[in-house]
Amino acid sequence: MFIDEATIRVRGGRGGNGVIHFVSGPKNPRGGPDGGNAGDGGSVLLEASRNVSTLYRFRHRPLFEAENGVNGSRNNKQGATGADLVVDVPLGTIIKDTTTGEVLADLSRAGDQMLVAEGGEGGRGNSSFVTSRKQGPRICERGLGGEARTLKLELKLIADIGIIGFPNVGKSSLISSISGKKAKIADYPFTTLVPNLGVVDVDGKDQFVAVDVPGLVEGAHEGKGLGDRFLRHVERTSAFIHMIDLAPMEERDPIEDYDAINHELASFKPHLAKRPQIVVGNKSDAVSAEALQDIQSRFLERGIDLLAISVATGENVRALVHRAFYLLQGVRTKEEPEALSVRKKIYRFEGETGFSVVREDDMLVVQGKTVENLVKKLVLDSFDAQEYLGNRLEKMGVLKELRKQGWTGTEMIRIGEIELELEG
Repeated sequence: MFIDEATIRVRGGRGGNGVIHFVSGPKNPRGGPDGGNAGDGGSVLLEASRNVSTLYRFRHRPLFEAENGVNGSRNNKQGATGADLVVDVPLGTIIKDTTTGEVLADLSRAGDQMLVAEGGEGGRGNSSFVTSRKQGPRICERGLGGEARTLKLELKLIADIGIIGFPNVGKSSLISSISGKKAKIADYPFTTLVPNLGVVDVDGKDQFVAVDVPGLVEGAHEGKGLGDRFLRHVERTSAFIHMIDLAPMEERDPIEDYDAINHELASFKPHLAKRPQIVVGNKSDAVSAEALQDIQSRFLERGIDLLAISVATGENVRALVHRAFYLLQGVRTKEEPEALSVRKKIYRFEGETGFSVVREDDMLVVQGKTVENLVKKLVLDSFDAQEYLGNRLEKMGVLKELRKQGWTGTEMIRIGEIELELEG
């Protein structure tokens, strides 16, 4: 089965925990705090790589998690940062937010990276809370969890020229012949269930990339046959080799087949039908000279020079390669990566520095990412930590806003999901 899209979950590593510890021993009789800070969690990045060509493996591994940060320890030892997880994706992978449908990045160049889940911040140990007024603080922080995202990946193959046509016209045989790509071939429609990408050598001097797109049928742009998902794979090609069957097993007309395929291209994306084409009639060895001349004359009436080839015998196959190369020389300009294709793009929601206070079920609730993370991180089992939190909330203006909302300084409040009692 061909897979050109996948949904994955990504999660950054959790930050490690800071530690409370005090020096003790004959070498330092006065003691003092020496609890070290923890390491941040690792991040998850997606990287465009030439080493992978499909999204198949993502169906078997839907969750990608980076390494957690290491806890701090005594003697002011910093915990190690969790290792980033770099996940290879094929060139041409589009990353979308499943919630909004927004296109976040288009990784079209080898080495393009996108940070999709940032690791959580590591907590601080008590040595980081020393002040001139508090020389022995009993305060430490927990690490925060890493970002979690659900993403949709879509793959558009990147090729110079697309080989298009009805099923069973010989597209797979052609790409096998001109590129050495071993495609599955048989005498029945829809043999090709995946696009075959091949590098075509031109006299040992030049190359171009061709893609054999699975056979299209009338109504493909509406999802019929193998569906419009295969039409996506021709969007980036600079030109087409449009193959016509000169000796079809069914009673079909070459001109009608030609028109039908162009109709599907135009219905999917109008500009595709205007893209340069080399019209090729395959199986010239299976028709009479008179029949071939009649077909070529009908195309010529439309101003189309039909090139008759036989993939089976090799007739005119190299001529087709040269014609395709020279066509590409004229129409192909290597596109600069689109604005969405970026290096080290950071995917995160806009940072929140503000907060709000609302009343829910007779309780005042403080909301805001910064203040919620402050409370999540602090280990509030000591007077020092509670005092530190109160001072921070005062400086941030949270307590002032609570008082405006009727807080007396004695009732419970909730910050995020944590209920606590503060002295006002």
